[in-house]
Amino acid sequence: MTDNCQKIKLVKLLELLRQETDEEHPMKTNDICSRLEQMGISSERRTLAMDISMLNDYGYEVMSCRIGKSKAYYIEDRSFSIPELKVLIDAVQGSNSITEKKSEELITKLADLSGSHRSALLKRNAVKFNTIKHTNERIYYTIDQLEKALRTNQKICIVYYHLDENGKKIYHTEGGVHIVEPISLIYDSNEYYLTCYDAECSENRNYRLDRIERVELLDDVICDETRSRRRGIARYKASIFRMYGGDTENVTLEFDRSVIESIYDTFGLGTKIRPCGEWFSANVDVQISPTFWGWVFQFAGKMRILEPTSVKEKYLERLQETINFETE
Repeated sequence: MTDNCQKIKLVKLLELLRQETDEEHPMKTNDICSRLEQMGISSERRTLAMDISMLNDYGYEVMSCRIGKSKAYYIEDRSFSIPELKVLIDAVQGSNSITEKKSEELITKLADLSGSHRSALLKRNAVKFNTIKHTNERIYYTIDQLEKALRTNQKICIVYYHLDENGKKIYHTEGGVHIVEPISLIYDSNEYYLTCYDAECSENRNYRLDRIERVELLDDVICDETRSRRRGIARYKASIFRMYGGDTENVTLEFDRSVIESIYDTFGLGTKIRPCGEWFSANVDVQISPTFWGWVFQFAGKMRILEPTSVKEKYLERLQETINFETE
């Protein structure tokens, strides 16, 4: 047993230094030898110095310093910096799609990449956002299956459900079954979606991953139409509003200067904005949907739809319907 442990001495030494040391927490030579002894690996001050030297020769950059009269070692360089890990942890914490349980597990794994001392600090300072977490614990399995289908260009059968007023599952098709061709996985507004091509209606569909109950890969491969839609997925995503479907239209918007940043946030910095008197205008591709109407309405008095006339008239109809409903 001891002989086997000696063979992995450098591996265990490297793991120890990575997990329990940093520039603020170097470990003394005697402490390192003691910890290795606890693992059944004999180590002496002289041989430890040789082991550290070998790690450095292979590019692992083990640093040394003095603590009093004792020599100590630590590893400073890591795969992720603290700010990078903080961003990733906050993204996980703020995601609706990842359940509470899996969020905690993933945050722990991310924090541990910084070493034990900083890991505790990162976990302690993790902000608990007021996020409604979904409860579908199969989310990782779903992602794994969908990624495999995307790699192998296979059609898939999914079981998809909605929720009724009591929070119970309801299926809009027989058994909730949909045969579709996967295009891409898209993360939008804290939700994870599958964008796919539905050959029966010849259009794209979007399904929330947390409401996919089951995924089955089929033997049939995707068609050429789906392949071409994959190439245009970036433009497709830029034209949609929180994944609510509708016919795509090129719309001319006119807006106040105060709305310019919202235009860039929604459509990207590449959007061409033109002066239009005291206002500004931009041509953008959008999917005409309730979410689009709501987005325009939030800028009441600061944005209007100029063209096409058909879209402008639909918007005015929705406004009138709202007024009529409120005055009934």
